Amino acid sequence: MYSTKSVGLGFAVFSAITFGGSGPFAKALIGAGFTPEQAAWVRILGAAALLVPLALIFRGTAGLRAARSSWKALVLYGLTGIAGCQTLFFIAASRLPVGVALMLEFSGPVLVVAWLKFGQKVAVPRSAAVGVGIAVIGLATVAEIWSGLTIDLIGLLAGLAAAACQATYFILIDKLTGAADPLVMTAAGSVVGAVVLTLISAPWGVPWHVLTDTIAIGHRHAPGWVMATWLIVVSTVVAYLAGAAAVQRLSAAIGGAVAYVEVVAACVFALILLGETLRTNQIIGGAIVLVGAFVAQSSVGKVAPPEIPDVDADPGAPRTDVLDPVI
Repeated sequence: MYSTKSVGLGFAVFSAITFGGSGPFAKALIGAGFTPEQAAWVRILGAAALLVPLALIFRGTAGLRAARSSWKALVLYGLTGIAGCQTLFFIAASRLPVGVALMLEFSGPVLVVAWLKFGQKVAVPRSAAVGVGIAVIGLATVAEIWSGLTIDLIGLLAGLAAAACQATYFILIDKLTGAADPLVMTAAGSVVGAVVLTLISAPWGVPWHVLTDTIAIGHRHAPGWVMATWLIVVSTVVAYLAGAAAVQRLSAAIGGAVAYVEVVAACVFALILLGETLRTNQIIGGAIVLVGAFVAQSSVGKVAPPEIPDVDADPGAPRTDVLDPVI
């Protein structure tokens, strides 16, 4: 019989892999006529349409009370961890290799450390500074700063902005632990994200015909609705539910470490589906970024999180450590 941690590890790896598959399918929709904002809006709206009924069925009024008591933090989560992360990642992935875009986003823990140190004047372990330094070296390697900036500037900035949203997400998780379970948190965040993106994605201009057309994904072709369904069902709903199952069985430290499997999965998906390969400097720089971000993330857990909107925690509520901010 498998131990609880072994089952949790399996869920965590599965969650990271399914999250990692979002980039190629989103890139196919964008290449067929969707804007990155519209692709993110369709993904988040579809996820909300599936997750809200699930939250009502399985959490009922208790889930609604938990959401009301922590609504400020959940709104911020929806703005950053869901709408911000996904949209900015899609913008980056539309202009850069999927793997590079995700490597940039996963530098989020580095920004957490920087904000704690300089924004909140919190004493952080020396290992945090080491992690930041390693990640910066990695980013410089990816961008090839020794030969002038060769990477797409807008893609680079979008990836780093996604990292900032991810950093906010990491900080929010500390404050939301015990306030709302992962299902309620994800459903509420998806609703917020869908509403926000409705205002900025020009949904009236969405090329809906793409969903019935046969579109290209690398050298292959498939109906557009298949791409959208994968994004909504597999890379969002299933990925989040698997992540929720994992964090009930694993520590936050282990969960955070396993989440980095997503970057590897994204690179493999992009290679198989899009034929994208990374240059040597991107592979080396990306690996350095991930090492630095992992060191920084491990250090963040050793310091008290800064203040964000207070929530009225219910001591009896499940843990809400979440593996990843819905990429």
